[in-house]
Amino acid sequence: MKVLVLNGVNLNMFGKRDPRQYGTVTLAEINANLAILGQELGTEVECFQTNLEGAMCERIHHAFAEQVDAVLINAGAWTHYSYGIRDALAILTCPIIEVHMSNIHAREAFRHTSVFAEIAKGQICGFGADSYLLGLRAAVSAAQANQQ
Repeated sequence: MKVLVLNGVNLNMFGKRDPRQYGTVTLAEINANLAILGQELGTEVECFQTNLEGAMCERIHHAFAEQVDAVLINAGAWTHYSYGIRDALAILTCPIIEVHMSNIHAREAFRHTSVFAEIAKGQICGFGADSYLLGLRAAVSAAQANQQ
């Protein structure tokens, strides 16, 4: 089983950006923890981050071609307005789990809406870096259910 973890705009700055909202954990540390949990769950985890919207769409298209079993996505600000990424995700036939480190529903009003919500299996937010680990568990569970 393979889970693709997608990280969007500005998330390469975790550990430096607004520690009050995001803590001090870096994206590299999150990715390392996902790899460890992936091994425990018997799942290959591939992580990808970009600040370029087109590159994100291209990676999603590639995920479709390689038939990944699930996608875990934190698109950052793109979550709230990128219909291009939303349409790319809609091409996928595997479960999509949306994650956010902060509770987007307790922040600025523009962050309360996710353009991905209709096509995501679910959303996990507000648990800091643990949102990713919870999301990976959800993605594996949804992928296993999809295979039955």
